Amino acid sequence: MALRLRTLGLILLPLAFAAGLGAAWAWFHSGASWQAHLTRSTIAGITLDGTLRRGTAPPAGVAVAPVAAAQAAFLTSGDYLRLEGIPKPAFFTNVSILDSGPDPLSGEVLALVIASPDLRYPVAELAPAGGASAAEKLGAVTRLLATYCSEPVIFARAGYGPWQRVEGTAVWGCTAAPRDLRLPAVLLSLLALAVLATLVMDTSAHFGRFARALHGRRRLGGPDAYAVQGPAELQEIVTAVNSYLETERSQLASRAAVLSGVSHDLGTPATRLRLRAALIQDAELRQKFETDLDAMTGMIESVLTYTRAEMSAETPRRLSLTSLVEAVAADYQDLGKPVELLRPAPQLAAGGRSVFTSAPGHSAIPQDQPMLAVARPLSLQRAVSNLIDNALKYGRRASVGLSATAEHAIIAIEDEGSGMSAAEISAVIAPFRRGDNTRAIDGFGLGLTIVATVAEQHGGRLYFEDGRRGLRACLEICRN
Repeated sequence: MALRLRTLGLILLPLAFAAGLGAAWAWFHSGASWQAHLTRSTIAGITLDGTLRRGTAPPAGVAVAPVAAAQAAFLTSGDYLRLEGIPKPAFFTNVSILDSGPDPLSGEVLALVIASPDLRYPVAELAPAGGASAAEKLGAVTRLLATYCSEPVIFARAGYGPWQRVEGTAVWGCTAAPRDLRLPAVLLSLLALAVLATLVMDTSAHFGRFARALHGRRRLGGPDAYAVQGPAELQEIVTAVNSYLETERSQLASRAAVLSGVSHDLGTPATRLRLRAALIQDAELRQKFETDLDAMTGMIESVLTYTRAEMSAETPRRLSLTSLVEAVAADYQDLGKPVELLRPAPQLAAGGRSVFTSAPGHSAIPQDQPMLAVARPLSLQRAVSNLIDNALKYGRRASVGLSATAEHAIIAIEDEGSGMSAAEISAVIAPFRRGDNTRAIDGFGLGLTIVATVAEQHGGRLYFEDGRRGLRACLEICRN
């Protein structure tokens, strides 16, 4: 069962808040634990200074033992590689701490030899001594040891006294360092952010896919019903849309069935009327009867054509607009109609800059390339024919042209003076609307309505422009 967006939000917001609190706690707890570790190491170094100089008790976790005479000789001579009980290989760091006291010249030097299996400690990072005591200086050294993850062994000698071995890894060694939770805190925050972003994008994608499918339904021929997926609100919307589409299809089918039935039922009496009209001796009266019968049957066929166009039952497919327009124009030309097919103007494509010139080049697109589009061929052919018929009927001649961009194709039909402007003709697209200059011309006022419907089904529109010789009707469709 899909959750509602409100319920999902009420669940995710507390979880996200809890994840944020957990990440913040882990981050600050790690920082506080690390500072406490460094502080303990500093205090241990301060206490250790008294142990090494005056023999006081060592700090907790630190062991101090005298070095054997042979080992002490190696330390005194600097032959550290011969020392025993140190990691192999080892890196050695020498530190000298002066206990200045009242008289700097009489102070005692505490010599330190630090053996580490991993690194030489950067004693240059220690802050300048200033007025710090010797104990504080040693505390700074042990703090430096705690900063880096290693297991060092310290050899210390106060003045000219004996060498002593100091084991303090339990205080400043790598194993004594607290667990760093900052990386898990960052990962937890990123995980919570990823979950929220995924859910938001997934929900948005459900709405976006449905909106695109619904938007392109008339142009691409959508399914009878859409799949119910996503959050509960979207499922309710999809269910309502499916119900509406079913009702719309039923209404259009009923309308087409009624009109087809009426057309069929009127066929028999219309045939009888034609036979009876043929028996009328008065030629003028007979002609009037036949004209009225043709108008009646033509009107019914026009309404049926409009209804079929609304139902958009034809399946779209990929076709060549160039071939379709040329075939329609050729049919009219074969019948001796004054229809002219205009060749498209050469199109230039901008190229990139080369190493020889800073100006972009241009190249002509071959004109013999077919102009492809996804469309309903019969509906599109009917629409183009209606526009050509209108141009011939009201403007005496028709000039047919085809142009295109990457997204749209425009089929333009220009007449030769219909007596109407683009603003006036736009008002007669509605069904059964005709202009003032068409009183003496046969028609039912559905031709432009059918063309506009076909244009909408192809993701485009029907609009008019004032051309050089007359009125230009532009049928714009989406190519993809």
